[in-house]
Amino acid sequence: MLRLTFLGTSAAQPTIGRNLTGLAVRRERELFLFDCGEGTQRQMIRYATGFDVAAIFFTHFHADHYLGAIGFLRTLSMQGRAEPMDLYGPRPARRLLEVMLFTGTEKLAFEVRIHEVLPGETVRRDGCNLVSFATEHKIASCGWALVEDERPGRFHPERAAALGVPHGPALGELQRGRAVTLADGRVVTPAEVLGPARRGRTVVVSGDTRPCAATVAAARGADLLVHDSTFGDAEAARAAETMHATAREAARVARQAGVGRLLLTHLSTRYDRDTAPLLEQARGEFDRVEVASDGLTLEVPLPD
Repeated sequence: MLRLTFLGTSAAQPTIGRNLTGLAVRRERELFLFDCGEGTQRQMIRYATGFDVAAIFFTHFHADHYLGAIGFLRTLSMQGRAEPMDLYGPRPARRLLEVMLFTGTEKLAFEVRIHEVLPGETVRRDGCNLVSFATEHKIASCGWALVEDERPGRFHPERAAALGVPHGPALGELQRGRAVTLADGRVVTPAEVLGPARRGRTVVVSGDTRPCAATVAAARGADLLVHDSTFGDAEAARAAETMHATAREAARVARQAGVGRLLLTHLSTRYDRDTAPLLEQARGEFDRVEVASDGLTLEVPLPD
């Protein structure tokens, strides 16, 4: 499973239809949050993502991207969470979050571990890496690339049969990439019955940023890119001034990176009800694009 649920797709301030930035990504047994704007926990209830968050990955520390974490962690504490929570983000993650979470408030029931990351650092989770990359915004910022491990190659049962592997658990072990020992003492390795290793999936989240070469590099060949699309063509100068991207610029990044699919998010309130102009402008550069909305849930399929 690799499922994304958009919890908030508005820039700077909420609207009737859009909450502040938040994205839930469930990969197998782990649930990650990318940014956590005010009201995120209510959106998690509304869209049934679950509260079993293993880690929160912040792209930067403008208020609309992190203030929701304070209330969310308090809720988890009241619910009796015992497992530690990891928080990752660029500077000043440690100083800011320690003040917000631990100064003059009741102690949380679980450990919160704050990690300040630099561009290029990798966070290892079960079955995948989360890699930070530099982005271009008004303050220190980063994007995140979720990169799954390679998968074992396709299983060839006829090869296993020719080697005398019996039906049963041994076949499953080989399919999972583990060698087995037969009754006669022979060892059969995965390489003897599996094809070439297959790549996992890659999902890239830009956070707030100007279009930049680092995002193109991080998203090269990715299955999905989630990119800042605060403005349209008419506000291109405003996008440059505020260090955001237009829909067309985001689509150009997607085309240059050769991604499989692009989702536009972090929309100005002027596009709250009518996103058609953004979509039309983006499709001038890249066809496989959609505008995200709160509650949009999508599965990223495994590559062939």
